[in-house]
Amino acid sequence: MESLASQAQPGRWAFVGGAARGRGGQIHSAWARGIVERTPPRPLLETSRATKIYGGGFLPGGQQVVALRDFSLTLPEKPAAIVTIAGESGSGKTTLANSVLGFTTLTSGQILYRGQDVSQLSRQQHITYRREVQAIFQDPYEVYNPFYRIKHVLDMVIQRFHLARDRSSADQMIESALRVVGLRDAEVLEKYPHQLSGGQRQRIMVARAFLLRPRLIVADEPVSMVDASLRAMILEIMLRMRDEYGISFIYITHDLSTAYQISDHTYILYKGSIAEKGPTPSVIEHPRHPYVQLLLGSIPIPDPKQRWQTSVHIPSEDDQLQAGVDGCPFYARCSYHMERCRAAMPPRYEVNGDGHQCACYLCDQAEKGGTSHTNGGH
Repeated sequence: MESLASQAQPGRWAFVGGAARGRGGQIHSAWARGIVERTPPRPLLETSRATKIYGGGFLPGGQQVVALRDFSLTLPEKPAAIVTIAGESGSGKTTLANSVLGFTTLTSGQILYRGQDVSQLSRQQHITYRREVQAIFQDPYEVYNPFYRIKHVLDMVIQRFHLARDRSSADQMIESALRVVGLRDAEVLEKYPHQLSGGQRQRIMVARAFLLRPRLIVADEPVSMVDASLRAMILEIMLRMRDEYGISFIYITHDLSTAYQISDHTYILYKGSIAEKGPTPSVIEHPRHPYVQLLLGSIPIPDPKQRWQTSVHIPSEDDQLQAGVDGCPFYARCSYHMERCRAAMPPRYEVNGDGHQCACYLCDQAEKGGTSHTNGGH
C-alpha cells in the first residue's frame, strides 16, 4: 500500500506529518462504490431520528440539554466505509458514539444493527454485537488495567470470545494483530501500559479491536493525543483495515483535516443537530452551511504569507438561547439569520445530486433566488 505521507499535497489539507487524500485530490471512495451498485446492500448500521436529552432532574430549574437531535445515518454493510462525525466540543459527537456502543440509551429514535434494534437484542445477539462493534478511545491509558501486562490484555479478549483453539493459535492471532498496527510482540507483550509510549498504547488498542475482526469500529478522537508522525500511521492503519479487511469506521473528530484524508462521508454536527452532511470532498471543499464555513475557515493554511482576515464574535449564552428549542441552534452566531431561522429548525436541503445536504434556509433555492452565500471552496 502506498504510504499516505508520500501522497501529501501542498495546501490547506496537507498537515505536517499527515496525509492527503491522494494524487490530484482524488480518493477511491468506498461510499461512492456503494452508491453505484445496482442492488443497495443491506445496511450494517442505521440510526433513525436518534435523540438524546439530558437533565430535567438534578440540573438547576429542571433545565434539559438536547445532546443529540433527530440524527439519522445509514452505513452500508458492503463495501466498508469510513464515516466522519465532526464538530466542536458539545456538538453531540461523543453522545452518538456512546449510543452506538450501548453506553447510553436514546431518549427517542432507534439504532439498528443489521436490521435489529440494539436496545432489544437477546443475550446471544448482544454478545455478537459486542464482538462485531468495537471501540477505539481518545486516551488509551485510561482503558488499560495498570496491573496487567499487554499480553494479558490481549489474551483476555481471545478467551472472552473463544477466538482460539489453543495457545499456539492465540499467539498467532496476537502476532498478526500486532503486525497490522506496526508492532512486534517482543517490543510490547511483556510490558505494562505505563512502560509504553502513547503511540504504542494507542496502536495496542487498535490491535485489541482488530483481534475480534469486527465489522464496525467506533473511533472516538483516536489520533488527538499522538504526534503528527504517529497520527499519519494510525490513519493509514484505519484505511488498510477498511480496504483489506472490510472493517467500517465511525470516526469521531474535531479535526476536519484528518477527516478529509480518510473518510468517505462526513457529518458536521452543531449542538446536537446535523448542520451539513455528504461525501467528504463535497462537504469540505464546497461547504454551504454558515457554521461549516466558519469551522473550515478557522483552520490555518500552512503558508506564512496567509493571515486570518477576520475575528469571530461569540455571543453570550443569553443571546444563543434566542432561537429557542424549535429554531436553528446556530441562529445567534449566524451572520445571515432571518426571522424564520428562530421560528423553526430548517430542513436539510439537497445541495446537489450526490447526497450533499445542508440544514440551512439559505440552501433553499426558492429563498436565495439562485444566488450563493458561500465564501468559496477550501
